[in-house]
Amino acid sequence: MQTACKPTNRVHHTLTAFILLTVAAFQPAAAHQSYTIKDLGALPGSDLSTAGPINERGQTVGYSILASGEQHATLYERGKVIDLGLFDGGTSAGAYGINERGQAVGYSFIATQYPHAALFEKGAVTDLGLLPGGDNSTAYGINNRGQAVGYSFDSTRASHAVLFEKGTVTNLGTLPGGYYSSANSINDRGQIVGWSTTSDNNQHAFLFEKGAMTNLGVLPGGNSSAAYAINNRGQVVGSSATASGNQHAFLYERGVMTDLGTLPGGSSSAAHSINERGQIVGSSSDASGNSHAFLYERGAMIDLGTLPGGNGSNASGINDLGQISGSSATPYSPSHAVIWSIERR
Repeated sequence: MQTACKPTNRVHHTLTAFILLTVAAFQPAAAHQSYTIKDLGALPGSDLSTAGPINERGQTVGYSILASGEQHATLYERGKVIDLGLFDGGTSAGAYGINERGQAVGYSFIATQYPHAALFEKGAVTDLGLLPGGDNSTAYGINNRGQAVGYSFDSTRASHAVLFEKGTVTNLGTLPGGYYSSANSINDRGQIVGWSTTSDNNQHAFLFEKGAMTNLGVLPGGNSSAAYAINNRGQVVGSSATASGNQHAFLYERGVMTDLGTLPGGSSSAAHSINERGQIVGSSSDASGNSHAFLYERGAMIDLGTLPGGNGSNASGINDLGQISGSSATPYSPSHAVIWSIERR
């Protein structure tokens, strides 16, 4: 295992002032709620950033794209944007998962310009490794036990879902007849979700536990699906094709996959995260065809809106405090990392 070597860990105070927007939402079966959206900014020299999952301390991770075109992994906390660094010789990195200990995972390019799964912790970047014969890997999720999941190429250049744990990379395989797979999330019970191709070359959501990969199926009439997150109660969220051919957000629990629908007038949606209270966030098209972040609770999908002047947004994570992380377009950028705070009355 290679521990990186180029920890910049420079702390940058965001020059962007807080942008607060209050949105009132009235939806059936949902309480009157308001949301404040805060622009987290980006690294200096960048006007494009994203935020992924968020932990209970309000830390969220993602990346910024610099004017040079390089992508750097970032941590957002306490009004600061922190560059998480790169491997020596690497030019790009991104962070996709974070746990309650502040350990973040993602990838960094190495000197040969292949991405390797990376752990970002305390100013250091550690290479999480590869399957034998592989040259490419990325980690998407990490639990509070420090177990990380993602994918790695193998010697045949097929990507397989993997578990990164204590210096070992374990191949989780595929669904029967499948060739490719990837793992997206792992809970504290060690349950893992993601997607795998099947014998008919379609992609299906899976749950991996106790050494076995289970096909979670698809929504009625659909032929493909993917699972993006699982909470400690075993509830799974993701997206599935429907009979219309459009993707819809789903909740899977107790053997049943439920269609969460779309925002009014929308045609497609995807669920990206679920907290321990069962609140779900993701993105959905609206009547104008733009993609907007949503919160789904009590049977209703609520539009979280955008930064002022923006025409699109996406929600990537939600913690048990109701803080939601993601990104929003602005009049000057296609994407800025943001946090929505939920206020109930």
